[in-house]
Amino acid sequence: MYNEHNPWAQFSDHEEVILTQDRETGLRAVIAIHSTKLGPALGGTRMSLYADHPNPQGAAYSDALRLSRAMSLKNALAGLAHGGGKAVILGDPHQKSRQELLNYGTLIESLGGKYVTAGDVGMQVADMDVLGETSQFVTGRSPEKGGVGDSGILTALGIWQGMQACVEYLSGSNDLSGVTVGVIGAGKVGGRLIGHLIEAGGARVIAMDPVASVRADLSATYPDLVFVNSFAEMLNCGPTIISPNAMGGFITPELVPQLASVGVSLVCGGANNQLAAPEVGDLLAAASILYAPDFMVNCGGVIQVAEELVGANVERARAQVMQVYPTTLAVLESAAKARITPVAAAESAAWARISS
Repeated sequence: MYNEHNPWAQFSDHEEVILTQDRETGLRAVIAIHSTKLGPALGGTRMSLYADHPNPQGAAYSDALRLSRAMSLKNALAGLAHGGGKAVILGDPHQKSRQELLNYGTLIESLGGKYVTAGDVGMQVADMDVLGETSQFVTGRSPEKGGVGDSGILTALGIWQGMQACVEYLSGSNDLSGVTVGVIGAGKVGGRLIGHLIEAGGARVIAMDPVASVRADLSATYPDLVFVNSFAEMLNCGPTIISPNAMGGFITPELVPQLASVGVSLVCGGANNQLAAPEVGDLLAAASILYAPDFMVNCGGVIQVAEELVGANVERARAQVMQVYPTTLAVLESAAKARITPVAAAESAAWARISS
């Protein structure tokens, strides 16, 4: 959490944090470089107004710090030659200008390659193409610009692999036929995960998304898909699995008993930092709810964009994403053996690689 009385309090775990304001366009951003021990820090840039927060600047700052650290863990656990970084632009993603993006690209370039960016919330492939005009340290671009396209495809695949591994760990089989799965957020990641769940898994999917066009498109593609208007309504449908795929902090201490009361046995999704606080992992474990660490299962996107830096071979990236399944099983088994949470086991494996 941002500490306005000591804004440097969380910097001790980071190599470098850059707070910047562009004089020409007024663009404000924070770039957090957590670690470069395994290689250049790799992580996306997100753009948001943080309008729901009483302190938008503090929220942007806090997000950059937390997410850059998570990227170090994600990249290490995925076997990538990259450290962790993250950037946040404080602004309206629907009002961004081309000049803002060009100037932001110049800022990325000025860091000399210690931070490599990609798309994230509020930033699209087309935006990455513009950034690429002023910086070589940009991934997530379109195929026409030398990239491998939308990273949501492989992100969703990795979550699907991790979810199947968790179901196998819990039940001895990865068959999701007839299992009710609640998907929160049906955008470029959640929407594709819904496709895997229905087409390959035969699951019963209950979803939430605030965007009417997203709901309409997915409902037309999957007639059996059910959209609800609130999480309470989703819980009334009796989900066995909850999959958060929107913004982080969704699983709060107060939510855990609600999940347990309706029989939820697994939380597995693509949102970063799904747990509102570290102790929520312990609460989930105490309630016999398995939590798949987000940085373990949502690494498909970063694997894809990292591939751009070494050859843009989509099939090679896809094969690496398929390793989420055995990695998830190994982490869950390690957690059970050590009698620790899956988060602790996954972090231990990641830190071991970073410090090796």
